[in-house]
This record gives sequence, C-alpha cells and structure tokens, in this order.
Amino acid sequence: MKKQRHQIKEGEDSPSLRPFGPPLPPLRGRWPRNAPAKGPNSQGACPPGPPEGLVLLLIVIVQAASVSGLDLETARSLALANSRSLARYNLAVESAQLDEKIQRYSTLPSLSLGASASANILGEVSLKDSLSTGASFSVSQQIYNGGKNRLLKSINTMTTGIARQEALAEYFAVLDAVDAAYYGALEAGAALAASEAVLEAAILALAMAEIRLESGMIGYGDYLQALAEREAKETARNQARRDLTLGLVTLKNMTGLGEPARPEELDFEAWEEIIQKLAGLSEEESAVFLERFRETATANNPALVKAALAGSRAEQAVSLAKREYLPSLSAGVSGGLNYSLTSGFDRPSGRLSLSASIPLDFWVTRANVDKKAIARTEAVLEKQNAEVSLDLEIQTAALDLITQAMSVLSSRRADEYARRHYEQVLEQYRLSRASVAELSDAAALAGSNRTQYIKARYGFLGGLSKLRSLGGFSSDEALRASLLSW
Repeated sequence: MKKQRHQIKEGEDSPSLRPFGPPLPPLRGRWPRNAPAKGPNSQGACPPGPPEGLVLLLIVIVQAASVSGLDLETARSLALANSRSLARYNLAVESAQLDEKIQRYSTLPSLSLGASASANILGEVSLKDSLSTGASFSVSQQIYNGGKNRLLKSINTMTTGIARQEALAEYFAVLDAVDAAYYGALEAGAALAASEAVLEAAILALAMAEIRLESGMIGYGDYLQALAEREAKETARNQARRDLTLGLVTLKNMTGLGEPARPEELDFEAWEEIIQKLAGLSEEESAVFLERFRETATANNPALVKAALAGSRAEQAVSLAKREYLPSLSAGVSGGLNYSLTSGFDRPSGRLSLSASIPLDFWVTRANVDKKAIARTEAVLEKQNAEVSLDLEIQTAALDLITQAMSVLSSRRADEYARRHYEQVLEQYRLSRASVAELSDAAALAGSNRTQYIKARYGFLGGLSKLRSLGGFSSDEALRASLLSW
C-alpha cells in the first residue's frame, strides 16, 4: 500500500508532541497564529451616528486600536460611542431637561408689546389727515393656581430622572453586549487553539497507525478509525475557525471599526482571589452574599430606580389633577400710547386687571382624578413587578457566578488530569501498548476538558458583567472591591 505523507520511519522516536500543553495560564491564553483577522488600518473611517462631540474621541480611539490591537476598555468606549440606541436615550434626557426649563419659564411674568397704524383710503378725509399710530404693552402674571406650578416642577424633575435611568439601563445593556462579543471572540480564539491541538494529536495518531499497518501490527479497521478521527478533528477545527470569524465580525460591528480587530488578552489573575472566595462559600455564606448584593442592587439598579420614580410621578399626577377643583387668580397691567398727524399724541393710557376663575364642571375633574388614580395603581404594580423580577435576576446571576467560579476550579483540575492522561496514553501508544481507540479516547477527553475549562473561564467573566449591570456598578474595580468586601 502507498505510504501516506504523515510518516515516521521505523526506529525513529515519535515527536514529543504535547498538543494540549500545560494548564492554561490565567486568561493569557494563546491566540491562534492563523487567526483569520487583522487589526484595523489607521485609515478606518469613523462610523456614522455618534454625537458630534464624540467624533474626535472616536477617531483617536480607532487609531489607537489600529496600532495596538483592541483592548476591552477601548472596545467598550467604541461601542458606547457607536450605539444609536444609547444616543437616542441621551437625546431623550436632553429633551426632558428642556421641558423642565419650559415649565420654569411659564411661571415668570408674561410680557408683550404691540404696535398699530391705520389710515382712511376712501372718503373725504385724506390719507395724511387720517393717519394714526399706536403702541401698547402688557404684563400678566398668574398669582395663584392651587399649587400646580410646584407639582408640575416636581413631575418634570421625576420625568428627567426616569429618562436618565432609561439611558443608564441602555448604557449597561451596551456594555453587556460588547463584553459578550469581546469574550466570545476570545473564547472562539481559545477554542480554535484547542481544536488545532486535537487535530495535531489526530495527525500524530494517524502517522503512527500508518507505520503499524504496514508492519502488520494493527488491522485495516484500526487504521480507518485513525483516519476517520483525523478527518473529524479537521472538520471541528474548520468549524472553530468559522466561529472565530463570526465572533470578530460581531465585535467589529458593535465597535464600528472598519475591519475586524484582534482582541487583546485579559488578565484573569486579577479575579483569582474572587474565584477562590466564591467557590469556597458555604450555603449560609451564599445566602449572606445574595442578601448583601440584593441591598446594593435595590439602591442602584436602573430599572428599579425608574419604577420607583414612576410611582412617585404618578402620585404627584393625582395631586395635580385634584388641583383642578381650586380657583385660579391672575393679574395684568397694560398701557398704550397713540399718535395722529392731526391731533398729535394722546394721553397715555394704563390699566390694571385682576381675573379669577372657578371651575364648575366637577364631574370632568373627578373623572380625570380617577384616571390618574388608576395610573398610580398601575405604577405601584409595575414597581412590585420590577422588584420581583430583579430579585429573581439577582439570585440567578449570583448563583450562576458562584457556580462558574466552582467550574473554573474543577475544570482547571480536570484539564490538567486529562492532559497528563493523554501524555501517558500517547507514550503507551508509541510503545505499542495502547490501541488507536485508546489514544483517540484520551485525546477526546483532553480536548473536551480543555473546552470546558475555556467555557468556564469566559462564562465567569460573563457572569461578572451581568452582576455589574444588575448592581449598577460604575466600573469593574468597583465590582471587584464590592465582591471582596462581602
């Protein structure tokens, strides 16, 4: 039979291939040398959409990413600047602030000036003799309206607060999305490196199987098994390449870069102390951890703060509707000066006026109050629903993070054990004391455990992002300090 290209001569030692290598260093993992992406060039255009004030900053960040790769903080800054939805929420905040100004201005005196001119164009009196002009001014001020202005000011302030909380929630949503894309690209890169290691192991096993087949040490069925393993591992490698490409494209679209940029490695060691702490929590300590984090999230979570503000605004709206039962009082001052060619200036005129109004359509006011009361009840129910939902999200996120911390430690040990097991089986295979199936099983076990370790590490980082958003933490450092304090 014709020899295949992966051949080891009789009598030669097989290469001491250790495709799975030592345990992964804390997230300073290998990036595949043949990763199908390059960093963006320095000519990458600034994506359309960010507010004008961010354009220069965005260009600087893009150029920095082009030179040194894409780090996590840069990716976050780019995603925030490139987010159309976040820009829309920021505009809503500005609009609410303008509503506050308009309401304040409405409490000031109202000023107006007027001018007029008239003349006859038909009749016995000439145009010149009938020409007259006049000027007038008026000042009006509402003296009493039942306290509506104070309530309107309070309502508008709460509306602005709600808009800010909505923008903050979108801010964290963008951070969560870009974190997931960044970690996903890194995870895909690590998975590609692991699949290439498994493929190298299959190639080595196939090379040895060819030699043994020619020497009659194994049957053709064992050789076909090694060949099938090699092809299957190549298929998995190709799938991993595809996943990495999609991950980089997703990250590129979120950041608005001109072409995919390679994410920089992360320092996982910074979280090692927290991993050890969370993984070692007892049931009682876990309950304390959940309770303390619930207190933090209740005070800072954007959705819950928004619901509380909406409830207070609905309460104020009911009070405002009740003010329609009360009378209102206004005062005004007006004056004028007239001039004509025939009689000259007339004596200036001035006038002071007071006006009061009392609504008599009480049924309309009552219906409006009832409607606002229903809206208040809805706001209370919405707040209660937000509290229940947040409590469930907190418990889920916290328990997931504890579980991921445990998984990081257990999968790290499993990865080390599986790697050593593969090395032993590989040595036995070289000495003809292990079959192709045994080597294939050992390689599959090592590859599977390496994959689980990679997923656990990046799953833990994703859990941190979720916890940061739920608790409304301003930075990773604030989250780290809070976790360590518990």
